[in-house]
Amino acid sequence: MTKKEDYELKTEQLLEPIISEHQFELVDVEYVKEGSNWYLRAYIDKTGGITVDDCELVSRALSDLLDKHDFIPDAYILEVSSPGLGRQLKKEKDFKRSLGEEVDVKLYKAIEKQKQFTGILQAYDEEKITLEFEEGETMDIPRQNISLIRLAFDF
Repeated sequence: MTKKEDYELKTEQLLEPIISEHQFELVDVEYVKEGSNWYLRAYIDKTGGITVDDCELVSRALSDLLDKHDFIPDAYILEVSSPGLGRQLKKEKDFKRSLGEEVDVKLYKAIEKQKQFTGILQAYDEEKITLEFEEGETMDIPRQNISLIRLAFDF
C-alpha cells in the first residue's frame, strides 16, 4: 500500500462514524498533489443533494479527528465537497446506482478507433461494463481498459 492509499484509507475510517451519524454517503477520498500543494479531499453526498452546511459540518468534525490522530506529516489543504455533476463511478455502489443512466467512458486503448464513448450503462461486473447506444447496439468494454467512467450530463 502506498503512502497515498494509506492516508486515504485512514481518512475514510475516520469519516465513517461522521457520515453514518448524518446519513450521508462517502463517495470518495483522495490525497493528491496539485502544483506545490497537497490536498486531502472528501466527497460526500446524500439523497436530495449535499449543502454547504453539510460540507462544513463534516469538514469541522474531520479536521478535529485529523488533528488528533495526526498521521499525515505533510502540510495539506482539507476540502470536503459534493462529487458534482460529472461524478466518477469508482465503487460497486456507484455502478449499481448508475444502471440505466447515461455515462461517459474514456479508455486507455482505442476500441474501433475510439477512446471515448457515451451510452447507457446496461450491465457491469468485475471484468467489464456493457453500454447501450442510441441505435440499440451494445458494447462490452473491459474494466481494465477504462481510464475514467462518470455520469454524463447535458446542458
